Amino acid sequence: MIRVFIGYDPREAAAFSVLAYSIQVRSSQPVSIAPLMLSSLKGTMTRERHPLQSTDFSFSRFLTPYLSDYSGWSVFMDCDMLMLDDVAKLYASRDDRYAVMVIKHVHVPKENRKFLDQPQTAYQKKNWSSVMLFNNAQCHALTPEYVNHASGLELHQFKWLASDDLIGELPDRWNHLVGYNAPRRDASLVHYTLGGPYFDEYRDCEYAEEWRHERQAMLRVDQRGQNKD
Repeated sequence: MIRVFIGYDPREAAAFSVLAYSIQVRSSQPVSIAPLMLSSLKGTMTRERHPLQSTDFSFSRFLTPYLSDYSGWSVFMDCDMLMLDDVAKLYASRDDRYAVMVIKHVHVPKENRKFLDQPQTAYQKKNWSSVMLFNNAQCHALTPEYVNHASGLELHQFKWLASDDLIGELPDRWNHLVGYNAPRRDASLVHYTLGGPYFDEYRDCEYAEEWRHERQAMLRVDQRGQNKD
């Protein structure tokens, strides 16, 4: 069973549902998908919302190893994404030499605001934590107490690791940053990091048609063969 945790923000509920569907319909292996909803993490996630926190899951993502009982491997990804490949291929990239594996973007945003007028913050290793393969047994430092009290930079810059040598690298097709990376047609996982096509101002962004097609497929109801009164 491939364990996938997806960040959840009620302002992007549609994005979560479409991403979860896109993972499930393409997976060649059984997959469990858990939304990291703050309403279900009461008593575990207790930190106050930070002014620079753009989503509900900015920090809760780092609870993935704890929620996995620090065993096996787990996948985390932001909700503003679309899976266009088999998640089992991503999962097959895991390497026991590393505590966590990410796409090592060199991402320096030029804008100060992003979707829903949320703050855009620049820092080293930006967007590395938007897709993570956690080797949970090597992530015992990520206790609820630590996640609730560590600074944002400590968490997102992986200061909880003894060394950056414990960060493995994944192919960049697994976190294609729409609006930043050069357009490509072979992305395995699309990331609408500025804003997804479910927002009016980004309805024509790269991979927008693919997202709308996925949403339509998710909503399809086949009534053939059903008895009608």
